[in-house]
Amino acid sequence: MSLFDLADTDGLASPALIAAFDGWVDAGASATNAARRIAEGGTVLATVDGDRVCDYRSRRPTLEIHDGRPATLAWPELTIRRVRVGARDVLVFSGAEPDFRWRELADEAVELALRLGVTEWISLGAIPAAVPHTRPVPVLGTASRPGLLRGDVTPGPEGTLRVPAAALSVIDMAVSRAGIPAVGYFAQVPHYVGGEYPAASVELLRILSLHLGDEILPGPLAEAAWQLRMRLDAATAMDEATREHVERLEAMVDEARRPSGGDLISEIERFHRDGGGGGAGGGGAGGGSQLS
Repeated sequence: MSLFDLADTDGLASPALIAAFDGWVDAGASATNAARRIAEGGTVLATVDGDRVCDYRSRRPTLEIHDGRPATLAWPELTIRRVRVGARDVLVFSGAEPDFRWRELADEAVELALRLGVTEWISLGAIPAAVPHTRPVPVLGTASRPGLLRGDVTPGPEGTLRVPAAALSVIDMAVSRAGIPAVGYFAQVPHYVGGEYPAASVELLRILSLHLGDEILPGPLAEAAWQLRMRLDAATAMDEATREHVERLEAMVDEARRPSGGDLISEIERFHRDGGGGGAGGGGAGGGSQLS
């Protein structure tokens, strides 16, 4: 029995597929918010059976109670939506990172991608890093072969980096083995920011626009990014220790120093230690952003 419930797929022509799941490779909900923006107005092409891939005790559905009466339940969802970006079809595979059946889901995702004629797989993610909010959001890239990345994004970091895997990575590697070109764009989110970080979502959308050759407007994310920048600037100015820390990070960026594997590992370990590896946005998808 397939994990995917597939709807009408008629008329698809060599689509690209963009994938982003919540969880630890979605710091600041940056990737899933970008994916949600792309998928706005799209039609659902497929859904994943949540009862078979989700642990509802760790990722509980949300209950709304109206005037003392239980009214609605919102269940974790993992869907593929079909949208048009310029003249091409784009499929957006996004939602709750599965708790179970990662390898089975990867095998079925490959089978579905081949059946739909997917021409390229684009993973979106975000990781905590020692970067300042006062500089453009850095983006690291991965690629199944050289020459696939766009927008001046380069593969990195150099050397070997060992990190806890995500379901997205398992599927990405399975897709690559099946011969579908696969890339990943991973925004670096300031490690001292808690909650959502829309600036990273905006940057991921900019990179995607360059990759796909058609502009994807950030919409409300641009205003949210500007407002958060103002709040972070004000909070930083009020605390001398934080201001000095941001200035050190600025100096590192201005010296064009790329993060090493060790730098990223330390920030990822801190992210998990502070509780950022859970579901529903990987570190505060529902709350307001703040210094942490």
